[in-house]
Order: sequence, then structure tokens, then C-alpha cells
Amino acid sequence: MLRLHCPHCGELRDEEEFSYAGEAYIARPERPEEVDDATWGDYLFMRRNLKGWFWEQWQHSAACRKVFAVRRNTATYEISGSWTLAEGKPLFEAEMKAQGLGERA
Repeated sequence: MLRLHCPHCGELRDEEEFSYAGEAYIARPERPEEVDDATWGDYLFMRRNLKGWFWEQWQHSAACRKVFAVRRNTATYEISGSWTLAEGKPLFEAEMKAQGLGERA
């Protein structure tokens, strides 16, 4: 079982208190009404699903109900940290830049 730290409540809790909310920091098209169906479909459904370190969103559904970012290794389940979405975004962007990737490459 995972133990997740909610950065909003400041507590380490069992995974069953949380709901997985998918891949973190997926860039929404700036003008969704102007994109074609394929682009919109990619935004809605295509996920990287990496083996290794991955940025995820979780919701503390049994307490504060807020969503936050977690950096977790999908192969080992090791968690390197959890942040509010605003605090985690610069770390995520720096990691993507260091890997030579765009926001969702």
C-alpha cells in the first residue's frame, strides 16, 4: 500500500484515503474551440504511461478533497515527493527541460 503525503493537510496517510487523478500537468489547448478532433482526442485520451519516474495527480478524497502532484516511480512505487499543483509545476518543468522534453513530450 502507498503512503501519500498531502501537502494541503500536511499529513502522511494510507492510499485508500486518496483517489488517483491521472497524469499531472497536461497542457490544455489554448483555444479548444479551434483545434481539430485529432488534437482534442490526444488531449483527452493520450497519456505517456511511462515506466519509471512519473508526475501524477492525486486527490485527498477522504479529507481536504484537494488535488496535488506526486512524483512516483511506476516500477518501484517509490515516491520522491508531493506538492501542491502550483509548487510542483516549476519542478516538473525543470525536469522536462533537463530531459529535453516539452511539457508532455
